[in-house]
Amino acid sequence: MQRRIFIAINLPEKIKDELSQFQKRYSSLPCRWVKKDNLHLTLVFLGYIREEKLTEILRVSKEIAKKNNPFSISLNKVCYGPETQFPPRLVWVKGKRSEELIKLKKGFEELLSGKVPFIREKRELLPHITLARIKKWEWKRVGPDRKQKIDVDVSLTFPVNSIEVMESHLKRTGAEYKILESYSLESGT
Repeated sequence: MQRRIFIAINLPEKIKDELSQFQKRYSSLPCRWVKKDNLHLTLVFLGYIREEKLTEILRVSKEIAKKNNPFSISLNKVCYGPETQFPPRLVWVKGKRSEELIKLKKGFEELLSGKVPFIREKRELLPHITLARIKKWEWKRVGPDRKQKIDVDVSLTFPVNSIEVMESHLKRTGAEYKILESYSLESGT
């Protein structure tokens, strides 16, 4: 059996509440909005993983958590994304790059490389949280006057005290996520 696995940073409830307000603000857009409870920042997407590899992922996640201190993430802009793609695929909130986040991601990639099959992203880490996925066929049918511009500066900061190994189940109504294990960030040694 294979399971769809990723490593994530989950958001505090207050941040989820703030971000879910954009659903109401832009409700006329042809999007599938991410459920408030599903809002997260993906650190490493591993994809479909065989059950026997999950033990290694959990071991590595625990090890990485022990080597990293808690830190904060700052979110600064709600916009369409990726900016290099038209039509856009997402409505997302972008964050500021941080050394702590880059260190976490690199730690996972290095320790999992060769042990768990996954595709490393070639592009530089751009912290973002997906708020909605644009329905391409509806987007093309909507007139330019109904395609609201989204370019909103925000100033949201939240603490990162843990990392989660998560499983994704794809459904017609959108993905459903389940936390398999959560590991507290500890020391940074």
